[in-house]
Amino acid sequence: MIPAEAAAGIGRAGTAPRPVLLLFERWLARIVGAVAALAVLAEIAILLVGVIWRFGLNHPLVWSDELASIVFLWLAMLGSVLALWNGEHMRLTTIAVRLPSAWRPWAETLATATPLLLLALLIHPALDYMDDQSFIETPALGWSDALRAGAVPAGFLLMLIISVLRLLQCRLRDVAGVVVPLGLIAAALWFGKPALAGFGNWNLLVFFVLLLGSGVLIGVPIAFAFGLATVAYLLTTTSTPLQVLPGRMDEGMSSLILLAVPLFVMLGALIEMTEMAKAMVAFLASLVGHVRGGLQYVLLGAMLLVSGISGSKTADMAAVAPVLFPEMKKRGLEEGEMVSLLASAGAMAETIPPSLVLIAIGSVTGVSIAALFTGGLLPGVVLAIGLAILARQRTGAEDLRGVKRAPVRTMLRTFLVAFPALVLPALIRFAVINGIATATEVSTIGIAYTVLAGLLIYRRFDWARVYPMLVGTASLSGAILFIIGAANCMAWALTQSGFSHGLAAAMAGVPGGAWGFLAVSIVAFIVLGSVLEGIPAMVLFGPLLFPIARQFGVHEVHYAMVVILAMGIGLFAPPFGLGYYAACTIGRVNPDAALLRIWPYLGVLLLGLLLIAAVPWISIGFLPK
Repeated sequence: MIPAEAAAGIGRAGTAPRPVLLLFERWLARIVGAVAALAVLAEIAILLVGVIWRFGLNHPLVWSDELASIVFLWLAMLGSVLALWNGEHMRLTTIAVRLPSAWRPWAETLATATPLLLLALLIHPALDYMDDQSFIETPALGWSDALRAGAVPAGFLLMLIISVLRLLQCRLRDVAGVVVPLGLIAAALWFGKPALAGFGNWNLLVFFVLLLGSGVLIGVPIAFAFGLATVAYLLTTTSTPLQVLPGRMDEGMSSLILLAVPLFVMLGALIEMTEMAKAMVAFLASLVGHVRGGLQYVLLGAMLLVSGISGSKTADMAAVAPVLFPEMKKRGLEEGEMVSLLASAGAMAETIPPSLVLIAIGSVTGVSIAALFTGGLLPGVVLAIGLAILARQRTGAEDLRGVKRAPVRTMLRTFLVAFPALVLPALIRFAVINGIATATEVSTIGIAYTVLAGLLIYRRFDWARVYPMLVGTASLSGAILFIIGAANCMAWALTQSGFSHGLAAAMAGVPGGAWGFLAVSIVAFIVLGSVLEGIPAMVLFGPLLFPIARQFGVHEVHYAMVVILAMGIGLFAPPFGLGYYAACTIGRVNPDAALLRIWPYLGVLLLGLLLIAAVPWISIGFLPK
């Protein structure tokens, strides 16, 4: 069941919920959650059956991709509804949480009102888009495409209802304090149209730097900030109808490659439930846990292994930290050191397949997912070695009293227990590289394997947790996919403005050729990673920068590794990096404890990144010739 605590989510600060509204909201969320859970199950079944029929029976199902696409868009939109209800849409709250207590209800009300404003502006264009799609028939099933496209207005309407219910539960003075400035901004843009039109492309700074940046910094959910900036730009400086945006959002979310997002999220949840990650950690601890810095090595090794399964950095850290941190504390390690290593390990593992960032960047740039999966392994290992060396130097006087070398019998036993879990990353890569399944489909193989291992081998399968996992998968996936759709709208608007051509010309003129371009990209993505979550940064700027990289002769897989790792450093760097605060939350450590200790680890990551940028072979040496 969706946690009832979410009822205290966005926009509730400073007021008691109204019982009737709260009850209606909960029932609406439960119905949406049930349908979304069924959609996740349907996607798993459709793709798994497709793999079996195509590879096992040599009889491809021509309709499976179409049906998967229909279900997927509904899953994305219903998941977005759940994410709004749960408060899971990505936000930068660094400034909002530091506001004086009297201002926080206003900030939360703003985080509720801005989605409502965007949805109210787009609901009618979304209905027009669905009507336009009704004239299109799917080739294999012969169904009207309105059945699929109808997910967009349905999702908008449900989110609009939730936003209205939330706003009705806010204090009137907070609502007024939000509506008045939003109205003044809208009026200023409307009456300033002639002046903005005269600025040429410099007006992009007003919409996509000033408005967007201000919205993100004060806590507006990033996807809705993207959407509002794009809508304001189109309404103020162009004659483009808003009907184009639902189509662009559909296009951004509907790539079949992105089907891997909910499926790998579900796989990560199953890995945690079946304790497969715990088995891997126990095996690594039996090998090196007795040496100085041994548990730090175990943490790094476990992050490498788990990243190859769950695809989610948050899931990786949540699977590893609770197992290792208690013992690390017993050995006298400082909390700041532990969480610093955990956060830097999260950044290190960004390229380990099947990273969701790899999947997202492949979907928007056309780079082969299989090539990205192959190219991402060695860069992660290089950074892990650097972090291991630093971790040993910073261990200090570790208390190893009572810690003995594990006997060979224990090593063998833990290896046998961990072996089914250790097979899974290799199984995923083998299936993709050998054409058994696509990067999208392979997650279903991993899910089936994990379920069987949990039931038959580990005997750790709690059926009562399956439904909440399905709902949670839909919610998290909806948050990720909605931001991809919104970023696609924004990227399209930037392209139509001619910004991409200007950017290409500017980047092409960077001194130093390819090396100068790589250096500028590293700086840019470290900054982007610190203010945006990785996926929106990649989706927004990947389509603009990868063609430039090709012009300079930089291999697309090499460039992908460089910018992903640069983004990862920014993502886990305080004071703005969201990943840093996620690591502190998972480790149950005050962020101030690691604020100074993390910089040597980030320095090692930066040196490793420069090495990877300077030596392309690290990223492309194992690609098929």
